[in-house]
Amino acid sequence: MNKNSVIYVAGHTGMVGSAIVRNLTNKGFLNIITRTRDELDLMSQHDVDSFFEKHKPDYVFVAAAKVGGIIGNRESPADFIYQNLVIETNIIHASYVNKVKKLLFLGSSCIYPKLAPQPMIEDVLLTSGLEPTNEYYAIAKIAGIKLCEAYRKQYGCNFISAMPTNLYGKGDSYNLQNSHVIPAMIRKFHDAKENNSPTVTIWGTGSPMREFLYADDLADACTFLMEIYDGEQHVNIGTGVDVTIKELAETVQKVVGYAGEIIFDSTKPDGTPRKLLDVSKLQSIGWKHTITLENGLKMAYQAYLEEKNSGLLRE
Repeated sequence: MNKNSVIYVAGHTGMVGSAIVRNLTNKGFLNIITRTRDELDLMSQHDVDSFFEKHKPDYVFVAAAKVGGIIGNRESPADFIYQNLVIETNIIHASYVNKVKKLLFLGSSCIYPKLAPQPMIEDVLLTSGLEPTNEYYAIAKIAGIKLCEAYRKQYGCNFISAMPTNLYGKGDSYNLQNSHVIPAMIRKFHDAKENNSPTVTIWGTGSPMREFLYADDLADACTFLMEIYDGEQHVNIGTGVDVTIKELAETVQKVVGYAGEIIFDSTKPDGTPRKLLDVSKLQSIGWKHTITLENGLKMAYQAYLEEKNSGLLRE
């Protein structure tokens, strides 16, 4: 990419897409194209084709997706698989037709088997069964990876894929029914602090281990891969460090300043026992995260307060 390349970031209003736009802007890229959902319906093949034909982007970041937590995936599995399949198919095919120089598709670490050996290397994809709590979303993301591979094999397209670990950061969704674990915890602990509640209840036993990456670190890795990596195989993006949900809850409690008790509801599902990405491939290429979990949580909580106070909180 050069500073005047036409760069389209799909999903720029979301946490990941907005972080990619910030990263590109900070690095001096001058021609970044974005469209809101009202301006461009990514579910419409006709609209996507027309957009690509008109603007002819050189580089495309696919950060647009329907995302959510365990409850959202359980209650709306058809929405998760259908909408994600359509969005990624429309963008990837339009990129081929309009001769995009390079595309980066963002997947998710949930593509890996539920009981995959830890830490998970890229090669364990499709070696055994998926975690049932987000199976439909995972299948859609696997399809996106395979689309990039297929267009590369058949048409020679330079389409690459990156698989981030669990993400959090500025612009996250704080809907308690549909959000991921960190924003849900931030909101729960903040509300409990404001309401002087004696306890905060966390789903599950607290024993599962998870890895977390701040969204701005992910964005930096994405722009790095767009400039450096041209391989067929997807690349894991993470920290290579994991914590238990109990440790995470205690850290969020500390950052928020909540003085009450944490209760773990063992009647609720834990999900995958452990999820840690092997990031040796990415590190061997030359990228490593810079934001620690505690520092990231401090920034995320500050962003939550700012968004809440300004009425811009995503729910």
